[in-house]
Amino acid sequence: MVSVSMETAEQTEARLRRVIAAAGFVVHNGVWCFEESPADHPPALTGDTLAVVRDNESWSALVPFAQGHEGVEQFGVFSFHFPADLDNSGFVGWLATRLKVQLGTGVFVICGSNRANGGIYDYWGCPIDLVGDAIAVIKELRAH
Repeated sequence: MVSVSMETAEQTEARLRRVIAAAGFVVHNGVWCFEESPADHPPALTGDTLAVVRDNESWSALVPFAQGHEGVEQFGVFSFHFPADLDNSGFVGWLATRLKVQLGTGVFVICGSNRANGGIYDYWGCPIDLVGDAIAVIKELRAH
């Protein structure tokens, strides 16, 4: 559910710290990349495909890195699944800013919904060389 609320910066910080502590958190093993295909040729979905998005020109599937994926960016991936009863609005910007400030890295985020399991979930990716550091930042935030 997308929530609308007015709060101070301190209230937002406290709320989002509760959200990150309560969210399901999974680190997806391995190295991941985007596999692109033309808009008129959608990718085949497999059990390894985490997400698929498109623009007007191409499809982009988040898949495990394998031979044949030469010259593509390589990412580490982790995900959050949010409880239905918590307002997670602002979470992406809040955590992305922390990772940028503490590690210097940008991230990508792909969101989806599974109403049978609370609702909104996010897949996050960062450069594979920094995924361990990103996970450490997240674990620290979840502990407090």
